[in-house]
Amino acid sequence: MPRAASDAKLLIQSLNKAYAATPTNLKIIDLYVICAVATAVIQVAYMGLVGSFPFNSFLSGVLSCIGTAVLAVCLRIQVNKDNKEFKDLPPERAFADFVLCNLVLHLVIMNFLG
Repeated sequence: MPRAASDAKLLIQSLNKAYAATPTNLKIIDLYVICAVATAVIQVAYMGLVGSFPFNSFLSGVLSCIGTAVLAVCLRIQVNKDNKEFKDLPPERAFADFVLCNLVLHLVIMNFLG
């Protein structure tokens, strides 16, 4: 067991060192993704405890959170300087795409609410 514990500790230390070199704008996007996913988890837990009477509202809330998280991950991929696929894409264009897609997503979610 001590071998596995030391390996896990070494892995966590190497991940922390690698993440320390991550630019601040990517860390902010990561926090946004974590917040969106945490909100979806809270909504699912609430539905499990209280019930899902307005099921459309529950689905809209969870899909909105998950959709926003997916779009934010796409933004993170496009803004990352180490990614060679999107090297010609300016960050402003990537953010504009993110905002436009979020607008379309939330319009569909509002339509689904009825």
